Amino acid sequence: MKDNAKFIKKIYGSKELNEIEHKLKCLGSDSKYSVTSFAFTRLITTILVFLITILITKMGYIYAPFVAVTYYYLFYYINITRKLSMRNRKLEHQALYFFEILTLTLESGRNLENALIVTCDNVDSQLSSEFKKALEEMKFGKSLVEALSDLKNHISSDIISNIILNIIQTNRFGNSILDTLYNEVDFLRQKELLTIKEQINKIPNKVSIISVLFIVPLIIVLILGPYLIEFIS
Repeated sequence: MKDNAKFIKKIYGSKELNEIEHKLKCLGSDSKYSVTSFAFTRLITTILVFLITILITKMGYIYAPFVAVTYYYLFYYINITRKLSMRNRKLEHQALYFFEILTLTLESGRNLENALIVTCDNVDSQLSSEFKKALEEMKFGKSLVEALSDLKNHISSDIISNIILNIIQTNRFGNSILDTLYNEVDFLRQKELLTIKEQINKIPNKVSIISVLFIVPLIIVLILGPYLIEFIS
């Protein structure tokens, strides 16, 4: 493993490795790779794709570079970019319920730390798990602000990161956290509503596509079927 890490550092730039490491951390439990295993697997499989393309195609020496480069970037897209996008959508969908419960818990008179503990204990979601990890880090000496700051850096969703940032700043400067959360919950409700409306607006297009692909050909067959049968007979 150490040899792989040394080899990877010679191939990849430190900036690229740091970016990959950051995005893999943002994936949390959705990632099966470490930064070293990801970079090594990506490189080795790209070389294999290059060699296989040369061996199985007549013009392999021409196609192989294009296929290898396509695979190289596709590997990154499938294992990082696509997964991050799906994870962000999932976390943002879970955010409304999580922060609603957090707001209700704060209204009962608890401070922010206790409210987060109670909320995480009663909400079962990936977002709740991320906050639980942040709270666990406080047992090793981190302050609440430090734990939340690290959490913000490990979540790639701009919406959730901004909410956490607003909570941190409100807690640090002694402003009303409840007022901040009321605003954030209202924003999340509006975003959820817009998302639902967007999905509803896409339904006619999907129905049209299905009609063109399946229903229209079926109608044509039903109309022309008797004539075709008569013509064949």
